[in-house]
Amino acid sequence: MAGVQGSALALAVCEAGGLGSLPAAALSTDALLSELAVIRQQAKGRPWNVNFFAHQPPMPDENREVAWRSSLAPYYAEYNIDATSVPAGAGRSPFSAQLAEVLESFRPPVVSFHFGLPATELLDRVRSWGSKVLSSATTVEEALWLQERGVDAIIAQGLEAGGHRGYFLTHDLTTQMGTFALLPQVARAVRVPVIAAGGIVDAQGVAAALALGAAGVQVGTAYLLCPESTTSPIHRAALQSEAARHTALTTLFTGGAARGIVNRAMRELGALDNEAPAFPLATAAIAPLRAAAEKEGRGDFSPLWSGQNASACRAVSAAEVTRALAQGLRDA
Repeated sequence: MAGVQGSALALAVCEAGGLGSLPAAALSTDALLSELAVIRQQAKGRPWNVNFFAHQPPMPDENREVAWRSSLAPYYAEYNIDATSVPAGAGRSPFSAQLAEVLESFRPPVVSFHFGLPATELLDRVRSWGSKVLSSATTVEEALWLQERGVDAIIAQGLEAGGHRGYFLTHDLTTQMGTFALLPQVARAVRVPVIAAGGIVDAQGVAAALALGAAGVQVGTAYLLCPESTTSPIHRAALQSEAARHTALTTLFTGGAARGIVNRAMRELGALDNEAPAFPLATAAIAPLRAAAEKEGRGDFSPLWSGQNASACRAVSAAEVTRALAQGLRDA
């Protein structure tokens, strides 16, 4: 969960018997090295995962960037932000040869990807370490595409999931399905294990996913209030409020469709129907507004990522959350 966790949460999940994951998409090289060193030292032989984005960086579109900043101009004025001082930039980079170089000495047991897979030579390098490879699919077609390229397991990401959609063959949101519609279709279509993701927050959800053909589940939102997460106070407050009942997909914060709690920016600018540049180029222009609002204690321009089901999101240890979810394995 990029931006709301590091090695502490991953290790807590591992210690409780789950597969803890480290999100690497937003980490600098130095930060990644530091986090990997901690995990290697403390995992004590337990399996763990590192997750990377595998998107194709878009070509910058000057006209679209101008239109985007024009739509944000009234908010810049509201917060006395000099628009000419706001830099452009991607904010998130895909898996690369440089990152593979960093990763090689750690040889993670599992490496997972979002937005498809990296180039064949990079994927071959990851496999040469003995790492298992996972990736997200949001449609049956994406699942089949991943199977053809030899992934060890497929994460079926339902529409309920918080954060970024992992779609990569098409960005047509009408192709996206809920978890319990997508899961059995993917499980029937592929020969590799399928991991269910999206809206699963408790043991009953785990048991239901297994009954529909999942070999395991991937859970995010249920961990957002854990003390081991780095979720901000503003984000934590939103998750514990009635506002968490209303989430929506939005492209405002990065340019990619991602699910979060509806806030001022999403209401006023339009969650999807807006001028945001392609993922991840929208990030830089809205970042100063996020910082300014958060200084005043508000999440008006913050990506308050959450799945559609935050009902079991509690401020308890990650170990307690993991053990409660594992009860679903026994109940299945």
